[in-house]
Amino acid sequence: MSNAAPSSAGGAVPGNNFTGSQQPASTSSAAPTTSAAASSSGTASNNQNLNQIVTDYLLKKGYRRTEEIFRQEVKDIDENGKPKENGDGTTSAKSFPAGKYLAAFKHFDVWVQGGLEVYKFELKKFLWPLFIYSYLRLVKQGSSAHAHEFMEELRGRFEKSHPDEVKTLATITLPPHVQDAVIATTYLSNQYSIPLSKSLAATLFSFLEREYDQGGGIIIDLITQHIRVDSVDRGPIEPFSFEAIYRRSRQQDLDEVDVQEGIPGMPGHSGLMNRTLLDEKAMLKLGPIQMESELREDVVAELEEEDKLHPPRDGYRSLVEEFNAMNPVKKEAVDSPSEIPYPPSRARDVVMEMQKTRENRDRFKIDTSNGAQGAGVTIHMWTFHNHLGAISCMDFSKDQNYVAVGTVDSYIRVWSVDGKELKSLIPTDKTRSNNRKLFGHSGPVYSVAFSDAITNLDRNIYEGMPHPESKPDTRPSLLLSCSADGQVRLWSLDVWACICIYKGHDGPVYSVSWSPYGHYFLTGGWDKTVRVWSQDHSTAIRFLVGHDTAISAITWHPNGSYVFSASDEIDKSIRMWAVQDGQCVRIFNGHVEFISALECTPNGKILASADIAGNIILWDIEKGTRIKRCRGHGRGGIWSLSFCVESTVLASAGQDCTVRLWDVEMPPEGRVVNQQDGDNINAAGQGDAKQPGQAQSASGAAGTGKKKGKEVMITPDQISAFPTKKTSVKKVQFTRMNLVLAGGCYQPETQDAGR
Repeated sequence: MSNAAPSSAGGAVPGNNFTGSQQPASTSSAAPTTSAAASSSGTASNNQNLNQIVTDYLLKKGYRRTEEIFRQEVKDIDENGKPKENGDGTTSAKSFPAGKYLAAFKHFDVWVQGGLEVYKFELKKFLWPLFIYSYLRLVKQGSSAHAHEFMEELRGRFEKSHPDEVKTLATITLPPHVQDAVIATTYLSNQYSIPLSKSLAATLFSFLEREYDQGGGIIIDLITQHIRVDSVDRGPIEPFSFEAIYRRSRQQDLDEVDVQEGIPGMPGHSGLMNRTLLDEKAMLKLGPIQMESELREDVVAELEEEDKLHPPRDGYRSLVEEFNAMNPVKKEAVDSPSEIPYPPSRARDVVMEMQKTRENRDRFKIDTSNGAQGAGVTIHMWTFHNHLGAISCMDFSKDQNYVAVGTVDSYIRVWSVDGKELKSLIPTDKTRSNNRKLFGHSGPVYSVAFSDAITNLDRNIYEGMPHPESKPDTRPSLLLSCSADGQVRLWSLDVWACICIYKGHDGPVYSVSWSPYGHYFLTGGWDKTVRVWSQDHSTAIRFLVGHDTAISAITWHPNGSYVFSASDEIDKSIRMWAVQDGQCVRIFNGHVEFISALECTPNGKILASADIAGNIILWDIEKGTRIKRCRGHGRGGIWSLSFCVESTVLASAGQDCTVRLWDVEMPPEGRVVNQQDGDNINAAGQGDAKQPGQAQSASGAAGTGKKKGKEVMITPDQISAFPTKKTSVKKVQFTRMNLVLAGGCYQPETQDAGR
């Protein structure tokens, strides 16, 4: 038996090949199966042992960072050396080694930077979402070492365009952070929308497929999960492409798909943000605030007395009728905002409401329904001479008695418009002058603003009555200013001194504005914040945070319940905030240049914004959409906007040395005008200076004049243009009587931006 076994197992018996070969075959088939099972178990065990040996060795040698990276690498590998599956059986998020994300991003970036110049503008839009989604994926899957390396290597190229977001991302280092951070949940729960030309989309995905193993696979996976590519049937979009030139010639702006670019709720994505706000029924209450009942009764009683003493002329309403029309009593004022607390009314408030009613009734009525063929609007222009370029800002008081300027030399100067001396309530102050200087700031003054005022009544309505105010003074009593020194100062125009300093902004404060009803005021600064203050608090009562860059312009809604702010540089967005709770309720996005001025219509329905490229955009506040764009100013900046009482005409003042009037209700269309060829435009005459260093006056109705200049686009909604004699206009203001005040600085060396 022992001799037969080797023969039977080792070879075939002659003549019995089938039987002799069958036994070894059966034995052979069983042996490999057993061997493979043992090998698999041994391999898994060996892999685990080997990993542990390598880890121990690295720790023993002190290579802790290398050990951490190695541990992160093997964490994503199972016992067979394959990528671990997710809970749903997929491996999409973990099918790529963590160390490959940085190389994939760099490889894609090199391809974008080395491509054709005409394609770079659109392809670069992918870099930011790829950066943020790659980093969040690395953190979420626990690859903290690779995430840290990824962030440190690439954050420099995004810190200028997305400083706040990069700073916030860098604090997300552990998987639980991804669940808690708002920026992470916002990006991961939404797809990042990118518009892309059809021809370029094919080129992009062809490259990614070709370079799949060099990182293209990772990019494709990120795009598939987190980025929505909106294919657009158009040529490449970049500032000097044929498509861009064509669109500019047709006065076309962004496509709807361009407006939707980005992530809902994040900067630069106004279209979806507004749509989200509207879907969430963030309804605005744009109606006027209901007047305090006690104040209303006092005003009506006094107006009835006025009507008896001075009956209205034929065709004019009585003062009581005018007041009731201006301040209707509504049982259910659904469009009136929640009441914001104001100090109790005084005798001064009664007199001011009476005068506002009189001026509203007797104002010059502006009617644009006749195609602007009616009487021209009168503009009163003030020119400042011998200022040596020091004037940085300007404001007129609402009673037209004062004008104030801020200077880069850190002081403020106030003039009386009629040349009368400015008196002080301090008995020892014997100064006899028609102007005063206010010192206190330690940097350039960027904005000044008078408190509300109005021309006083001809008689004393409290005469013979035991009232503490024999005749309430309706002149402006306060002046606000802000400066590069980071301070906001409140000045008394009764004693000509600073009575309060408001601190809180980190860096320069660029804009300051009084609330329509006084007591509260608004500031915007370099620190990207907008703040609401009250006179009786030394600290801000509202912090409005959301802009990406410094605040360039601010304004109030006429009912005092909302404020608007614009941001410069990268952001270029306009935000609307509710004062009651500090929430952002609208975002307006469309400017591509520095936004230099904001103004809201008296009826509270339209917002106007202007930029340094000479564009004025009108926005529908309720819908959050653009109405039209007005063009006519040359480059250099539009520094001031103001609406007439009827909200139908807009006045603008610019660096191109013109004041222009616009028909708000005319639909948007355009025509090209070459001003050098003698296009007739309405102009205001300007008087000669009388005294150097003093504000001089000149007024005139619309006339005819010529102005040299380059070919500019003038939309037909421009009613008239008023050129000055090399005077850049810093301030324009409609009065309650629909007279236009304007002021600027004479600069002989100034080259007209529109010439």
